[in-house]
Amino acid sequence: MDDGERLGQREQDILALERRGFAGPGAKERAIREELGLAPVRYYQLLNALLDDERALACDPVTVNRLRRVREGRRGER
Repeated sequence: MDDGERLGQREQDILALERRGFAGPGAKERAIREELGLAPVRYYQLLNALLDDERALACDPVTVNRLRRVREGRRGER
């Protein structure tokens, strides 16, 4: 992969945060603010776009596929 095909650092950091488990309500949102400097709404917008990015799938297929399944399940509930 050349640099044009790699995810940026922020995208990699988002995927890394998604791989972690969080204990208790608000812990993930606090980590989003403190570690990434993003508002949770913006974080979830970026994450949703990442799930459709083939570079993200190549970088972390387990996490991306898990999150895609969760997203599809939520769409099915609507």
